[in-house]
Amino acid sequence: MKIAVMSCIHGNMAALEAVLEDIRKNDCAEIYCLGDLVGYGPFPNEVVETIRELNIPTVQGCWDEDIVEGLNACECSYPSLLAEKRGKLAHEWTNQQINAENRQYLAELPETLKVNNLCFVHGSPQSNHEYLLPEINAFTALERVLSVDADVLFCGHTHVPYVRNLESGQLTIKVNLSKDNNQISESFSTPLKRIINVGSVGEPRHGRPNATYVIYDTNTAAVQLQEIAYDYQKTCKALLEKGLPPIFAWRLIKGWEYAEKAEDPTHVCER
Repeated sequence: MKIAVMSCIHGNMAALEAVLEDIRKNDCAEIYCLGDLVGYGPFPNEVVETIRELNIPTVQGCWDEDIVEGLNACECSYPSLLAEKRGKLAHEWTNQQINAENRQYLAELPETLKVNNLCFVHGSPQSNHEYLLPEINAFTALERVLSVDADVLFCGHTHVPYVRNLESGQLTIKVNLSKDNNQISESFSTPLKRIINVGSVGEPRHGRPNATYVIYDTNTAAVQLQEIAYDYQKTCKALLEKGLPPIFAWRLIKGWEYAEKAEDPTHVCER
């Protein structure tokens, strides 16, 4: 069975419509969403209502969480002062726009979904704000997958899609047991584990403006990283018309944001 997994729509209706159309063409039996329905983009209510109408199983993203809790976003999540300033502007605008019914929907989203051997989160099982970048050390990556007792961990948040196979899931532990320095060694191994980052529908940061999502075959474990072209100029026009910072449109066209790359991918928000 083919399933589609998407994340980080960020109020971009044109991108969401293009991805949903591609999902239909690929005959995916189910769709999962990893959160961040709102933030940055000009259509937060329209995106939330579309996800609700389609009854798509969805986890809560960091933006969804922050809008629900008010403008008290944990500043430690921002990798730069510039990113923090832009983030607060987007928070204020989105908080004014989102209606009560959609805010309640965001508040009730779970932080984790588990379906058989698959687990769906926004950032990581530890936190919506944790970045699981492809270069994090193998121990941390493996720990995050094992912590939810899954074989495949689907995540978003970084806006950069990737597939990481953790094939060397073997660890050896040596412990000193006495003053004579006698040691005991224990080794254990784990079966193949995977982290699949599905990228971003509405605000890509892989160097192109195209939306990304993932198709996963639960029978063969095959992964397709989908990249979908759409009319991003339509979203840019709406960003300017609604009075959002013009730099949001520039970032969408470029598909990249240097200041947004986390310096410490293992950082976990402690608020």
